[in-house]
Amino acid sequence: MQINLDKVVLFKMERFRNLLNLDGNQVNKMNELFKQQVWEISKLIPKGRVSSYGAIAKAVGFPNHSRHVGKAMGGCPKDVPAHRVISSSGTLSVPEFQERLEAEGIEVENFRIKNFKTLFWNPLEEL
Repeated sequence: MQINLDKVVLFKMERFRNLLNLDGNQVNKMNELFKQQVWEISKLIPKGRVSSYGAIAKAVGFPNHSRHVGKAMGGCPKDVPAHRVISSSGTLSVPEFQERLEAEGIEVENFRIKNFKTLFWNPLEEL
């Protein structure tokens, strides 16, 4: 049996909305606020450094929402350095980001950041 994760997420969001008694417009505003926070934190990642979806999620106050950070990064404005936000294992989720990272002096091999721990930028520790 295959589980449709989108339906599970929608069900959970609907249940959460009902608990808070929110209408669709309020939920959309919350989603937009979340995206804006993710993008603002991401803009602070220094050139030549990387952070993770999970670290960004923790920094905006939603430690279990790294997938939502990834989704927000997928539709980010051009001034947001999406290429600097990667998985917590140091693996690139978007292969096209390799060129941009290498242009910033970051070594990438087999879609993994070399010296990931050294280059990792943790917003909770460095802001």
